[in-house]
Amino acid sequence: MEIRQKIDKILGNTLAFIMAIMVVNVLWQVFTRFVVGTPSSFTDELARYLMIWVGVLGAAYISGRKMHVAIDLFPAKLNKEGQAKLKVFVNILIILFCFGALIVGGIRLVYITYTLEQYSAALQIPLALVYLVIPISGVLIIFYKISDIFNKQVL
Repeated sequence: MEIRQKIDKILGNTLAFIMAIMVVNVLWQVFTRFVVGTPSSFTDELARYLMIWVGVLGAAYISGRKMHVAIDLFPAKLNKEGQAKLKVFVNILIILFCFGALIVGGIRLVYITYTLEQYSAALQIPLALVYLVIPISGVLIIFYKISDIFNKQVL
């Protein structure tokens, strides 16, 4: 569990740092647009990419903290053993989805954008860096779900 707490702390601090950069970025955009009179050319794109990273990494963080939205109408009707089995089954489904969609699909997306040498318009950074958050988040979610299953924390 010690490694999970370290990952939680690193991920939480990373998300806070990205949010701080977003705030400064948006304030700079407002300042340059209304005070200077010439809007900054990169701030809109940077805010968009940072929002992608916050959203996708935030999903992994929330998944690890078990704070995600869930409908528990069906599990509430089961006994404790049935609830535990259902939650293990749901975690396995989440692992399979994350592996197929986020890791395999995300790596393919990163590879394709890297191979095609696609760059962002204003920042001129490789779009592969923007999309890299998808497989990273997939790995984190799978780590959290495997940890939940093996540590009997599915309740």
